[in-house]
Amino acid sequence: MNYGYQTNTWGGVVGHPAGVTSIKDLFYLTPGSDEQALREIAGAGCTGVELFDGNLMAYKGREDVFRGYLKAGNLSLIAVYSGANFIYGDVLNDELWRIEEAAKIGQALGAEFLVLGGGAVRAGGVHEEDYKALASGLDRAAEVAKRCGLTALYHPHLGTMIEGPEALAKVLALTTIGLCPDTAHLAAGGNDLPELIHTYAARIPYIHLKGLSREPFGFVPLDEDPEMAAIVQALKDVHYDGWITVELDSHPQPAVAARRSLDWLQGQLETVMP
Repeated sequence: MNYGYQTNTWGGVVGHPAGVTSIKDLFYLTPGSDEQALREIAGAGCTGVELFDGNLMAYKGREDVFRGYLKAGNLSLIAVYSGANFIYGDVLNDELWRIEEAAKIGQALGAEFLVLGGGAVRAGGVHEEDYKALASGLDRAAEVAKRCGLTALYHPHLGTMIEGPEALAKVLALTTIGLCPDTAHLAAGGNDLPELIHTYAARIPYIHLKGLSREPFGFVPLDEDPEMAAIVQALKDVHYDGWITVELDSHPQPAVAARRSLDWLQGQLETVMP
């Protein structure tokens, strides 16, 4: 078992402003210091990191700078996170171009996974044919990732068309892509996470653990989520042995939150990890 962390705690989540008028340029971004984030993630005891596509694209042509950050913390790049609408046929090729750019920089920097969010909700609501379009788009993105030596995984979120268990089952039945659960988003969407992990264990080579506070609603370190222990137990039940990446969209003390989450997680897994 290896532990990673997403760098978005060190700056939050935005989209590149050029994407408002140019779909191909709509990369995710964390507007913080990558160097600081990687240094503090390593200091918390993690051995891997995940970054948004826009952050990694900033190192295109100067990959050695980012490799230096990884080497300084003895870190591996686990995954690059990207996303798309996927359901609009007239812009899908531009979205896939952007995903391919993310996969290429991920490959150059040693990533194993391409994590994909998305599945747009129309102004008039989800159409039944949107599930097929999303599945087809994900399969095409997975082929792009495969050509670049990465494994693509779908990552459902609140605000996309895949929130609850019925929608998730519907799209997964239509695509062969693997699954990278975000535990907080899926729990908030009405999924039973231990059941989900047992059901889809064979399709989960990588997972994001994110703490959820239901009241007031928000994302929290793992030790503040009363449901997280059952989720970790489910991972133990299915003998999960892949990367576990902790994600926390924001926190006033990112390094402290990372250390707390990792300490708690290692304590939960001590029966399988001396």
